[in-house]
Amino acid sequence: MDIPNNKTTELPEDVKNNMYVLDHLFDMEYGKALSRDVISLIDKVYFRSEMIGFEEQEYPKRNNPDRPLIFASNHSGMAFPWDAMVFVNRIHELTHYSSDAIRALTAPMLSASVLMNPYQIKYFWKKVGGAVDATTLNFETIMNQNDFNVMIYPEGVPGIGKGFNRKYQLQRLSTSMIRMSIKYKTDIIPFAVVNGEYINPYTYSSSFMNKLVNMLGIPFLPLGLITPFIILFPWIFYMGFPAKLTFVLGKRIKPYEMTDKAFEEMHYDDFKVIGEKIHEQMQAELTTAEQKYGKQPYKWKEHLKLLFKNLKHFPYTVPIGWPLLFAEFERVRLKKKDFTSPLKLGWGSAFRIILQNPMVLAYYIPILGWLPLGIKGFRKVKDPKPNKS
Repeated sequence: MDIPNNKTTELPEDVKNNMYVLDHLFDMEYGKALSRDVISLIDKVYFRSEMIGFEEQEYPKRNNPDRPLIFASNHSGMAFPWDAMVFVNRIHELTHYSSDAIRALTAPMLSASVLMNPYQIKYFWKKVGGAVDATTLNFETIMNQNDFNVMIYPEGVPGIGKGFNRKYQLQRLSTSMIRMSIKYKTDIIPFAVVNGEYINPYTYSSSFMNKLVNMLGIPFLPLGLITPFIILFPWIFYMGFPAKLTFVLGKRIKPYEMTDKAFEEMHYDDFKVIGEKIHEQMQAELTTAEQKYGKQPYKWKEHLKLLFKNLKHFPYTVPIGWPLLFAEFERVRLKKKDFTSPLKLGWGSAFRIILQNPMVLAYYIPILGWLPLGIKGFRKVKDPKPNKS
């Protein structure tokens, strides 16, 4: 772990004792394999992401070489976080896993139960480095490393479950990223996610239902036409529609230049005022990006053309095949510890994958498939005891 500026002995005691969370369960080799075998394939054919601004101009560099930049974006809402997975993957590809890449701070509930890990791959989020639980201490800790930049969704849980009726409406921003930016004099890099709202469109939020599913370790329950089919076919729980994900780089923000006060002299109201200005900028940029890139959220012709062009990878390029794809990845990369051999995903491989990964069959068994998946999925994830030395 690359510690900026000074030595670890000069860190606050609680931060120094918490540094282990950044490496605990994180497996770079696993993350690279996931990118190569799974996320890049899904993105290439299904989500067809575009990075606007990231490649057209110089990739954002740190204004303070000793501290990570803070990337911040809107939540798409009401869908499994495919947009975040695709974005992080694209950034890793773009930066070749250098210190310009990103680690994400995410809602602790995302990794609290087995069910919320994609296709119930235990410790998935932490293994790929994409889920450092978004707590105050963890945010402080990740600002005291120099191996990666940081990504946060400042809308928090309200942004996840805001409902399709509030699509592209930025919810109230947490002041945590503003505090960290000012304290460490590092810039915020905003970006807008366009068309992510259409990963699971026309679904709405109910506070009552969300409180019920929270007890099961699920952040929210999207209510819409697709909801009954989740009960009928378990594989639909993780699916998303083929929205053409577009990520638009915004104008760099310098909160430490928006105040004359020293960080230690600032109060909540000071951060709130700055937060309102940042909210205004990010909302304006999101609205402009949506107007420019959100007119055709699916671009069906492009999608169908790519599906036919990549028929050799079917059904792994569509959601019904993703349980098989992830199961085969888990068997080869995790259980066999084989990170080099290509996955065998040709025609007819689905039957072999089911035989070698019988649990995956539950995703395709109507209603009753939820019995084995629920028994495993609703368990709380207990991280193995970390080595803090």
